[in-house]
Amino acid sequence: MVQDARHVRVQRTAPSAAPTAAPRAKRRVRATFLKQVHLWHWVSAALSLAGMLLFAITGITLNHAASIGAEPKVTRAEAVLPPTAIAALRVARPAGAALPARVATAVTAAVALDPAGRAGEWTDEEVYVALPGPGRDAWVSIDRASGRVEAETTWRGWISYVNDLHKGRNTGDAWFWFIDAFAIACIVFTLTGLLLLQLHARHRPSTWPLVATSLILPLLLAVFLIH
Repeated sequence: MVQDARHVRVQRTAPSAAPTAAPRAKRRVRATFLKQVHLWHWVSAALSLAGMLLFAITGITLNHAASIGAEPKVTRAEAVLPPTAIAALRVARPAGAALPARVATAVTAAVALDPAGRAGEWTDEEVYVALPGPGRDAWVSIDRASGRVEAETTWRGWISYVNDLHKGRNTGDAWFWFIDAFAIACIVFTLTGLLLLQLHARHRPSTWPLVATSLILPLLLAVFLIH
């Protein structure tokens, strides 16, 4: 009878273990999920911090570009290429071809502009290479017969430079891919922030009204005040 009583007690207490195990597992899953969200949130914040600051500041400078005065600085230079470079210029080239390496090196040494790898506009008389960059416009023109080089650079200032970085204007492939990587980091930062808002919203009643305001306010401005 003692054995039967023990058996009964085991049978009565065993089912109670399942309800306690389930909440513990649920809490572990939630804790792991929350830990990962925090991890991705702070990592994406750290990676995008400098970029967000840059793009926020240049958003203001772009918005007030008309009221920010800047005096463009124009620099001109002239030179004559050495005979070896002139000989390379006289060889027929397809439309849009870059300058030969020897010519590009000579141009850089002569006028302090690097046309290497840039597409050239070739005619029978000259080759013209546009060299735009962030905050500047520049060009080089070379007489194919005499090797005479004319170059001009227009520098529009540092505000224009960072504005062009914001727009990705004439910034090259490296900055192009940086903008994509930065945008992905910002998306991760925003989505993980939204998850954290959801997880803590019960203790912060103003959470969802503020989130709704962030959506509705620009929507109303776009619909009613942008013409």
